[in-house]
Amino acid sequence: MRRVKVLYLHEKGLDFLWQRVLVEAIGDRHDFSTFDETRPMAGQFEGVEVVIDMGGSVGTHEMMDAATDARLWQVYGTGIEHVDIAYMKSKGFMVTNCSGVLSGVALAESAMMHMLMLARRYHEATENFKSRVGYLPAGNDLEDKVLAVVGFGGSGQQLARRAKAFDMRVYGIDVREIEPEVLAEIRPDFMGTPADLDLVLAGCDYLSLHLHVTDETRGIIDARRIGMMKPTACIINVARGALVDEEAMYTALLEGTIGGAGLDVFVAEPPDPTLPVYQLPNVYVTPHVAGDTTGTARKRAGAMAENVDRIALGLELLSRVDL
Repeated sequence: MRRVKVLYLHEKGLDFLWQRVLVEAIGDRHDFSTFDETRPMAGQFEGVEVVIDMGGSVGTHEMMDAATDARLWQVYGTGIEHVDIAYMKSKGFMVTNCSGVLSGVALAESAMMHMLMLARRYHEATENFKSRVGYLPAGNDLEDKVLAVVGFGGSGQQLARRAKAFDMRVYGIDVREIEPEVLAEIRPDFMGTPADLDLVLAGCDYLSLHLHVTDETRGIIDARRIGMMKPTACIINVARGALVDEEAMYTALLEGTIGGAGLDVFVAEPPDPTLPVYQLPNVYVTPHVAGDTTGTARKRAGAMAENVDRIALGLELLSRVDL
C-alpha cells in the first residue's frame, strides 16, 4: 500500500484525545501532520491528498484553495449542516463524514443519563443532601413510561435498546423504513413516520431527538408541537439545538407547561449560562459533550484511518456525503 500525505486541521480548545487517537489509528502507514497556523499555508498543503477537518468547521475557503493536491476532505464529525460541500465539490474533493453509528452509544448513554436525572429529580436531591434533608424528593420510575425516539438511526436505536432494558415503551419515528432484523431485535412498541409525529408527541413521557439538521428537520419541534405535549413530558436533545424552537421550549419550561428538559446542544454555542431557564431544577444541561467519549474518538479515528487506506488502495470510500 502506498503512503498518503494527510493533514489534520485541529480545532482550538478541543481535548488532545481526538488528535492522539487519530495518530494511533493511522499509525506509520501514512505521512501525518497537523496544520500549524504560524507557518505559511500553501506549503503545508503541498502534496496533501487527505485533509481531516475537525468538526468540518476549521477548513476555510482559503485552505481549500491551497489544497490543490487534495482528493478527500474528511469531516471529523457527523453533522454536516455547517459544511460547505458545494465549494468542496467545486474544488474536486470527495467529502466524507463520520457515520452517526460511531457516536451512537455515547449519545444514547447521555440521553439515558438525562432521563434518569429528570426522573429522580437529581438537582433537588443534591441540594437536599447539601442541606442535610433526607428522604426527599420522591422520584419517578422509568418503567412503563413512553419514550418517543425521533430519528431511529444509530444513536436512536442504541437509546431504544437501553430504554427497553428499563422496561420503557419505545415509540420510534423515522423517514425511512427500518430493517426488519433491527425491529425484531429492539421490538419498539410503535414504529411510524413523520406523519405520526404529532400523535406520538401527545402521548409520550420523554421525547428524545436523534436527527441531522436539514431544511425539513430545522425547528421540527416547534411551539405548536411543544404545546401538544403533556405537562409532565420532558424533552431530551443530544443531537442539534436547531431541531427545537428554543424560545418556545424555554417559555414552556418557565411556565411549567412541560415537565423538564435534558439538553446537550443549543442553537448558539456556547449558550448563556445565566438565562433563567438554566436555573430551573428540572432542566439539565451539558456543554455539547454527549458524543465526546474515548469510545467515540476511537471508532471515528478507525473509520477515518480506513478511508485514508482506501484512498491509497483506490477503493470506494466510507460515508461519502458529496454524492
